[in-house]
Amino acid sequence: MKLLTLNCHSWQEENQLEKIQSLAETIKENRYDVIALQEVSQLIEKPLVYDNVKEGNYGLVLVEELKKLGIDEYSLVWDFAHIGYDVYEEGLAILTKHPIVESHSFFISQSKDTDFWKTRRIVGATIAYDNEELSFYSCHLGWWNDEEEPVKEQIDALLAHVPKDKPFFLMGDFNNNAYIRNEGYDYLMSHNLYDTYQLADEKDSGITVKGKIAGWDQNKQDLRIDLILSSKEVAVAKSAVIFNGEHKPVVSDHFGVEVNIRK
Repeated sequence: MKLLTLNCHSWQEENQLEKIQSLAETIKENRYDVIALQEVSQLIEKPLVYDNVKEGNYGLVLVEELKKLGIDEYSLVWDFAHIGYDVYEEGLAILTKHPIVESHSFFISQSKDTDFWKTRRIVGATIAYDNEELSFYSCHLGWWNDEEEPVKEQIDALLAHVPKDKPFFLMGDFNNNAYIRNEGYDYLMSHNLYDTYQLADEKDSGITVKGKIAGWDQNKQDLRIDLILSSKEVAVAKSAVIFNGEHKPVVSDHFGVEVNIRK
């Protein structure tokens, strides 16, 4: 099973359409089973295409680009968390090529006000995979020391929603550096979760952010904040950072993470 997570920084990138094409070509090449995307935006002013997905939605444009490449097997699950940059509905998405049993969308922040940029939502999908139901959640969490929206409470809210009796994966931008002890990463791992990076037989540095980006304006460190976590110990053949300029061209201010899990 191949998984990919990426914070897209959508519609904030130079040469955005070229970067979407690069992402689509990589998806065609690797045929990921599930893809979790964060910062998946659409303009507020655009007309609806279906449900709450509007024309120009980054996830929809990506699916359309895949179809141009002859790949029409991916379904999109999307919802928006808050207004970004005054003109966008910024959300999260799951893409999967497997049958969707159920889609999920829920707030994990104290705030439910979509006008507030710290409002956080989770988007997920339960799929039928190899005679089993697996749940995947695209996550974009807050920061450990944020007094308005502490991530500890967001993690508690997230884990209150996940299945108690079925396997699940948490994928995304957790905004908590795995190299810092006794903060968000350690709090996550204290809840019987497994980091696929740590489980991997083959791995690289794991670094997904270098230097200053949106939300980390003063950052001068290398960060491992984009993660794929599992509810059970799985056999991970490889975990690799992607879209970092070495392994595929850069497409966002975050690098992505891909993992290959053996059944």
